[in-house]
Amino acid sequence: MSTMTRILLVYPNFDAPSFWDFRKVCEVTGSKASLPPLGLITIAALFPPDWEVRLVDRNIEPLTDTDLDWADLVLTGGMIPQRPDAKRIVELAQAHGKPVVVGGPDVTSSPDAYAHAAFRILGEAETTIADLVAAWERGERTGSFEAPRYQTDITKSPVPRFDLLKIEAYLSLGVQFSRGCPFTCEFCDIIELYGRVPRTKAAEQMLAELDALIATGFRGTVYFVDDNLIGNKKAVKAFLPHLIAWLDERGYPIDFATEASINLADDEELLKLLSEANFGTVFIGIESPDPDTLVSTSKKQNVRRALSESVERIYDAGIMIAAGFIIGFDTEKGAVADGLVDCIEENDIPCAMVGLLTALPETQLTRRLVREGRLDPGIDLGQIGELGGDQCTAGLNFTTLRPRRDILADYRNVLSRIYDTQAFFDRNRSLMLRLRRPKLPTKFQPRTFRRDAMTVLRMLWWLVARYPEARWPYLRTLVECLVRNPAAIKQVVSQMVFYFHLAPFSKYVIDHLDREIASLDANGDPHARICVAAS
Repeated sequence: MSTMTRILLVYPNFDAPSFWDFRKVCEVTGSKASLPPLGLITIAALFPPDWEVRLVDRNIEPLTDTDLDWADLVLTGGMIPQRPDAKRIVELAQAHGKPVVVGGPDVTSSPDAYAHAAFRILGEAETTIADLVAAWERGERTGSFEAPRYQTDITKSPVPRFDLLKIEAYLSLGVQFSRGCPFTCEFCDIIELYGRVPRTKAAEQMLAELDALIATGFRGTVYFVDDNLIGNKKAVKAFLPHLIAWLDERGYPIDFATEASINLADDEELLKLLSEANFGTVFIGIESPDPDTLVSTSKKQNVRRALSESVERIYDAGIMIAAGFIIGFDTEKGAVADGLVDCIEENDIPCAMVGLLTALPETQLTRRLVREGRLDPGIDLGQIGELGGDQCTAGLNFTTLRPRRDILADYRNVLSRIYDTQAFFDRNRSLMLRLRRPKLPTKFQPRTFRRDAMTVLRMLWWLVARYPEARWPYLRTLVECLVRNPAAIKQVVSQMVFYFHLAPFSKYVIDHLDREIASLDANGDPHARICVAAS
């Protein structure tokens, strides 16, 4: 029989500005953070039922002395950009005499970075939390527990503890259907963490999670956080009819977004199912318009089809595309800015995450760079996360083949052009004309309507008071959408709100790039590393 223990879950902050923090979007929508800690609230459901669990998300609220004094055991952890704050949490808890458990993808990839924590959970927690609990009840106060890689049966993963969340603080909520990806992209750490054979949950399991989610009163966008939702096409196609029936019975109270590979466009049946299941946005890693670069980085799935035709088929299904692009590949031949900008413009991708190539721990790219002696001597594998930020602000942590100044100048060129006010809204306008949203039997949701109405009012106020340069492009796109394609209004407005994040974030990155380029010009150091997050 277990002894009641008080567990304090603490989600680390994202210190440096990041493409993914969406802080201004949260502000204009009345939220405090874009997504809650799905991993931590899943872990919360794994502890014995007589253990008391609380959650503090440092992205929306402070961690207080009272919180730490209450706890018997503190559990934290997250992704690489969260490492600086995760280490601070460990130190704060230890100062209060509390042992700390660290888990999540960062400690799994770089366990030595958290050597000072009392306990480390390496790998997927569903397999190891029971071992932690048993060790704690035996009186052990240090230890390391490692799950066998790629073997966790996620059909046994519990319903996350959505009840622990301050629901109103989040822009959207998250769920997960699968882990793993079948592809072999050289720079990606997902296949290293979760394997190349995607494992999926059962349909009834997912619907139970969604029932628990909407029981909180949440209405809005739910993000399937799978790194590639369609990694196992057979499984997702079997699940989607159940999801459609669930939505139909409840009047479509929520809509969905996710991430997928570009081969989504090859499957007309799958596109139709996703559309009927109210998926409005998919993030796709396009990376580069250059076929040689895609082949060299083992992203061959992007070469086997015409990008423009694939994009068109996805838009025809009524699903918007956000996309990722990378600058700094070895195969880049001269300036790449024009080709990348043309790709973004021609495919009407309003929200493009353009970043610098980064060698992440335990990836094929990192192993190759180590063999070639090209990993930046100023940073070792265990320290990549110490800088904070993301690949937009802490990339190129290796010796590049192309002159570093040229890569940074290309990066600056792309950001300044794609997030120019007129260019951004022109892409939104063109996208609006291309989307073919389905007519779904959606029941009126008063809570969603009130939130969306308040968001539009805040957006209009920001356009008047803070972003006058965007006022007329925004209003023109809004009015034209209402007249010419009203079914797409939710998607178009949800994309335009990202201007309030992308405009200042791109300026932040450009300002630091200007200083870095000036330093390179002055010092003539071809191996100087961009480190905007630490400057």
